[in-house]
Amino acid sequence: MRKLTYLVACSIDGFIGDPSGDATAMFAYLDEEFLGYLAAERPDTLPTPARKAFGIEDRPLQRFDTVIQGRGSYEEGLKEGVTSPYAHLREYVASHSLTESPDPHVEIISGDLVAKVRELKAEDSRFDIYLCGGATVAGELFDEIDELIVKTYPMTYGTGMPMFATGVSLTQFTLDSVRTFGNGILVRTYSRKR
Repeated sequence: MRKLTYLVACSIDGFIGDPSGDATAMFAYLDEEFLGYLAAERPDTLPTPARKAFGIEDRPLQRFDTVIQGRGSYEEGLKEGVTSPYAHLREYVASHSLTESPDPHVEIISGDLVAKVRELKAEDSRFDIYLCGGATVAGELFDEIDELIVKTYPMTYGTGMPMFATGVSLTQFTLDSVRTFGNGILVRTYSRKR
């Protein structure tokens, strides 16, 4: 069975963006060391334009072959004219308001998101599924998340968009690893206790 992994960037106080969802304040921490880590160890999770910028666009997939994101996250790329932000993966966008995809490579999930994720998890593949965000989709899929990779940036928002907007109950995860960076970022990997 394939795993659903929510890889998310957040502040120390657990917000993935300000109250409007803007996370650009975190960009100040994207230094050479951390970007090198992402390119070397998390290349599948980089948007296709970033893979091109790093010269790794032809690198074979390592961990993920599918990405799921919410409409809000997807629309950030659309504002820049990017209709297929993860062209190297199968792309799904969960949305009740988008009625048709602006790109043939991107499939809109407007129906039962949990059922679709269960269908994807049941596929016979050595690759896992990357949950890109945002908060509402992560909340809706909370019970389906097998692994959390939390990139914690050394800053606080005080208020903002939480990691999970809805649907979260008391759940235990096991800490699998912690990686620290010179700029203060921590990357923690957790697996769900089943």
